[in-house]
Amino acid sequence: MSENHTLIIGASHAGAQAAVSLRQAGYDGHITLLGEETVPPYHRPPLSKDYLSGERDEADILLRPEESYAAAQIDLRLGVRAGAIDRTAKTVQTTQGEHIAYTHLVLATGARVRHLRIPGAELPHVLYLRDTKDVDAIRDRIEPGQRAVIIGGGYIGLETAASLRKRGMEVTLLEAQPRILQRVTSAQMSDFYRRVHTEEGVEIIEDCMAAEITRAYDGLNVYTSCGRVFAAHLVVIGIGVIPNIDLAEFSGLAIGDGIEVNGFCQTSDSDIYAIGDVSHHYNPLYERHVRLESVPNATEQAKVVAAHIMGKPKPYNALPWFWSDQFDLKLQIAGLSDGYDNVVVRGDPEGSRNFAAYYFKGDRLLAVDAVNAPRDFMTARMVLSKGRTLDKTKLTGSDADLKAAIL
Repeated sequence: MSENHTLIIGASHAGAQAAVSLRQAGYDGHITLLGEETVPPYHRPPLSKDYLSGERDEADILLRPEESYAAAQIDLRLGVRAGAIDRTAKTVQTTQGEHIAYTHLVLATGARVRHLRIPGAELPHVLYLRDTKDVDAIRDRIEPGQRAVIIGGGYIGLETAASLRKRGMEVTLLEAQPRILQRVTSAQMSDFYRRVHTEEGVEIIEDCMAAEITRAYDGLNVYTSCGRVFAAHLVVIGIGVIPNIDLAEFSGLAIGDGIEVNGFCQTSDSDIYAIGDVSHHYNPLYERHVRLESVPNATEQAKVVAAHIMGKPKPYNALPWFWSDQFDLKLQIAGLSDGYDNVVVRGDPEGSRNFAAYYFKGDRLLAVDAVNAPRDFMTARMVLSKGRTLDKTKLTGSDADLKAAIL
């Protein structure tokens, strides 16, 4: 084994994939993977879905068996936090006082939950959802027939609402914006998800902020800006995340909306890379910088870094894509819809549970939201990846020929 040492901070999707990709590419140096949690790297998307609903347990969501890391000569160290980077000495100091030298350093530090700053937000049974410990605490409080209040109407909030309803809880969801999903999608999608959640028994209150949480005789009371008070056995807050840039910022790396990287995921220090939720990178398909919170992005960037370290540079140019599972709905998103000026809908979002919303800027296709519509998702993903577009006039009607619409 060579004296090269790649140190990866963050036992996340991105960090674990970077370690594995290096070995698969023939890297013969030392690999150390540091993780703050005591659990081996695991799939995070199931946390608000199958793991929360009880359909899967911890062993089911591991990315790979723990023993596989040792078999690949990856030194996986759990329960270890990186405290500081010395870029001159090329060492990382852990909070336990150890100094670890590196040849290449990969920052896969991910993101942390955004905390709600209102009185009572620190009370017991007011919980967040980011890791297995968070979800285990929520699961311990699930009681059929009791009420849960969810603060935040983004995808995490809606997924949590669906999972708690499946477990028999009464659910109220509070959204501060005029509509759920307002920051991430169109009014058509908001209307659709409001309808389905209401049909499934979720009470959705929009344009209403949580103002204070107090103890009650048998639980909690959530006071709101719209004058209503909701009794709760459990409160779950899901108002977004903040990228973990502190370690990089304190070491003097360039920071934007995340850690700034080039097309090979290199930071302003060429021996340090940043990948996953924390990286602020240029996407050539959309000709702008983005920071993406998605598993596909984490996986692709990890492979880009491994290739670059191995001397076979391949710039990042992947199409962003995402998914969300709620009740019997499989939402698949291809592309980024920011800046759209027109939405073309295929299907019946008002009466069915499968349709697709195509987002255009002028005649250029930007993205698609496909609900239980895998053909629409795959077609749009292919078209977007090749830099092509679709003829809007040929998309109307659920039986339209998608191939004929490709320009």
